[in-house]
Amino acid sequence: MYAACLFCDAPFPGNEALESFPVGRRVAFDADRGRLWAVCRRCERWNLAPMEQRWEAIEDAERLFRDTRVRVSTDNIGLAKLREGLELVRIGRPLRPEFAAWRYGDQFGRRRRRAVTAGGVGAAAAVVAAPIAVPALVAGLWSGGIFVAGYLAGGVTVPYEMAKEWLLSERVIARVSLGDPADGAPDADIRVRHLRESTLLQDGADGVALRLQHDGGETDLRGASATRALGALLARANAWGASAGQVRAAVHAIDERGDALGWLHAAARRSSRPGGRVMAEWRRVGALALTPVERLAVEMALHEEQERRALEGELEVLTDAWRDAEEIAAIADSI
Repeated sequence: MYAACLFCDAPFPGNEALESFPVGRRVAFDADRGRLWAVCRRCERWNLAPMEQRWEAIEDAERLFRDTRVRVSTDNIGLAKLREGLELVRIGRPLRPEFAAWRYGDQFGRRRRRAVTAGGVGAAAAVVAAPIAVPALVAGLWSGGIFVAGYLAGGVTVPYEMAKEWLLSERVIARVSLGDPADGAPDADIRVRHLRESTLLQDGADGVALRLQHDGGETDLRGASATRALGALLARANAWGASAGQVRAAVHAIDERGDALGWLHAAARRSSRPGGRVMAEWRRVGALALTPVERLAVEMALHEEQERRALEGELEVLTDAWRDAEEIAAIADSI
């Protein structure tokens, strides 16, 4: 078993995920041809494992690859990153990338627990009315039609209806760039009502764009600008997290569309449907004219698409390296 790269002599770090082949942090395998490589991260050369060490490790690597929920594949090669830090490169017929509830269950569950702990039942009731996240301190107390809100008015008692209007409509919940900050794009304050009035748009290349309402009017954002803005807005809209049932429902919505990109297209159609605001009132939805479960699924899908594209950037390099390694392996196995 290798301790160092055969090409540059760099030592291989160990891995604890693949017990039958604990060599390196990137392992490539081809189950059909029975080949296994340790990939050197210094020189990126593929070190073919001895024949007697391959079969059990290949079986284990295949099982780990199938159990990994975040992965990306092309026609010839797949890449998966395990939580233990090991990267698996799978050569051969790819598996369809999957989206699993466990990845987001902890994330949204923690949000939910923090919100409930901070705000209690009163704040939770305010959130139901507002359809987006509400800071716990403004849950407020009222008596005889008067809203007591030291947080809102510096200790001054203000009329309940005025405070309610601020809380559910005029409160600034985010500040986002209306384009690429590197190009000097201006920032805009986004209020509660803007988030309800903004809609997703379909974008063939990037999956989703954003028609954003703000104090200055309306701006269509696409590409990285849309992704950045949506990240900020969805973090507020979904700040109260989700139950395990809601997470499962969001994952199911994505699975029904085949993948994250398919769901983003579907969510954009729902958000920007003709007469969407009337339909939104009837469906009792809030931010982006989507239900809470639909918004959770959009946030998940955006994460998935960002990771997929980052992985795909590595796949092109991996494919070239695999072709070179395959030639060497074919010669070695024929001796």
